[in-house]
Parts: sequence; structure tokens; C-alpha cells
Amino acid sequence: MNITFDELRRIKHALPTGSVSRIASELSIEEQTVRNYFGAKKYQNGQVVGCHIEPGPEGGIVHLDDDKIMIIAKRIIAEAQNIGV
Repeated sequence: MNITFDELRRIKHALPTGSVSRIASELSIEEQTVRNYFGAKKYQNGQVVGCHIEPGPEGGIVHLDDDKIMIIAKRIIAEAQNIGV
């Protein structure tokens, strides 16, 4: 999956409070790994995710090797919009 870095950050910022924990729990991964997926770079407590950034407009193009986190994030955002959170 390819996405601009700016769009990746917009999705991260659209997530309701507690979403990082929820995504981590659903996938049985560390919360920091989820944060790293959305652009953080703290690998001490989280894993590096298959995320490659190429320079370009809008922060560059990010190639995500695995879109499981993105699918759950978009589902959470849609749920929040449906209940007006």
C-alpha cells in the first residue's frame, strides 16, 4: 500500500483516544509498534514495521508492507464517525 506521509499522519490524528491500544490489542503487538507504523521512530519498546519512505511532496510517499494496522485504524475512525465521537 502506498500513501503520503501527510495522509498517514492525518489518519493517526483522526483516531479517537485509546485507538493505539485497541489496535495493538487486536493484533497482539506492542503499542509502540503501532505508533512506529504512523511515523514514530522509537524502536526500543516497539518493532520496526515494514514502512519505507521516499522523498516527495506531502512528506513523501510511504510504502507499507502490511496494511493490517491501516485497515483497523480506518474501521475505528468510521465507527467513531457513526456514533459521533
